[in-house]
Amino acid sequence: MNLPSPAFHFCTGNQLIAEGAVAAGCRFFAGYPITPASGIYKRMIELLPERGDVAISAPDEISALAYCVGASMRGFKTMTATSGPGWALMIETVQYALMTETPVVIAVVQRLGPSTGGATQGAQGDILLTEFCTSGGYTLPVLYPSTPAECFELTMEAFSIAETLRSPVILLCDKEMGMTSESVDVNSLKYASRIERKKYNGFTTETNEWKTYGFERREEIPTFAPVGEKQKVTITGSAHNQEGKLKKNDRETLDVLYHLEEKIVAKKEQLSFTKLDKEEKAKTLVISFGITARTMKQAVRDARLNGKKVSSLTIQSLFPIPEKAIRAAAEGVTRVVIAEENMNGQYRSVLYPVLQGKEILGVNKIGSMITPNEIEHSIL
Repeated sequence: MNLPSPAFHFCTGNQLIAEGAVAAGCRFFAGYPITPASGIYKRMIELLPERGDVAISAPDEISALAYCVGASMRGFKTMTATSGPGWALMIETVQYALMTETPVVIAVVQRLGPSTGGATQGAQGDILLTEFCTSGGYTLPVLYPSTPAECFELTMEAFSIAETLRSPVILLCDKEMGMTSESVDVNSLKYASRIERKKYNGFTTETNEWKTYGFERREEIPTFAPVGEKQKVTITGSAHNQEGKLKKNDRETLDVLYHLEEKIVAKKEQLSFTKLDKEEKAKTLVISFGITARTMKQAVRDARLNGKKVSSLTIQSLFPIPEKAIRAAAEGVTRVVIAEENMNGQYRSVLYPVLQGKEILGVNKIGSMITPNEIEHSIL
């Protein structure tokens, strides 16, 4: 088998998120400049128009996501990018996209918060804010790269998930991953399959008439029809039945509300992305993600040189929680260390039910990156 020769490019994670979006078939981008996500905005404005597609500057983050939702309703793959303050403004429209089953990818490059916080200071503090932003607690798929190559690859996966499940998908990142330039072998990048949403082809029967949100089983994905074409499409962010008509709490409307969660949960295993570095007879498992996963890997190498038995698990899909992979990785260990650059251990807080019976420790910090020594001190 002949492998392609390496081709090393000096680029940032933000640039590769944009490249991954284009490779996935993104044809519309709207954004508002915000550090540390502005590199995505800049690169999309460079890439899309030269392909005959659209990238526009919005007057604010609310408008940016609304533009993307509208373009997606016409059938185009869309993406926006922001950081914590902009995400806070987008939340109402995120819920609208969830309720209307509109695919859209939102890159959130984290910085120190709260409020406008530290624009040029990295952090991993938006984990719970991105996942638990919906009224009703619906599961939003959240992916999290830890290398520039993963920025490209997981962006493609994000589009595949959004199109397959007709759902908003968050690509969570951090300032160090987004803005740091690194040497990347672009010929080694892995391309996910380009998935297109299932579209209505005009076929109906007497017993199976097309509906905007039609399904027979709750986990099924409704067939999409673009707004503005021959087929009438009824869209609302309010509670609705399968036809899209406003209803309150009749049985069909409640089925639609359950369906919004169950269509994600049914695909939970397919949405699980992790990387395990397992050592036999390990006493400790270290879990991390993003830039801190790279620190974790160095800490694990140092610990092994010092005679400690330790495994590590890099989480690339924070939500739905990859419970099966986490439990398998933790089998046989007595201690689980979860390292994340935030104050109170946000991801650790949702892993306690998954890791029952284990000693769980957190390595947390704000204002600077976690060091390998700080993680190694927690390894048995």
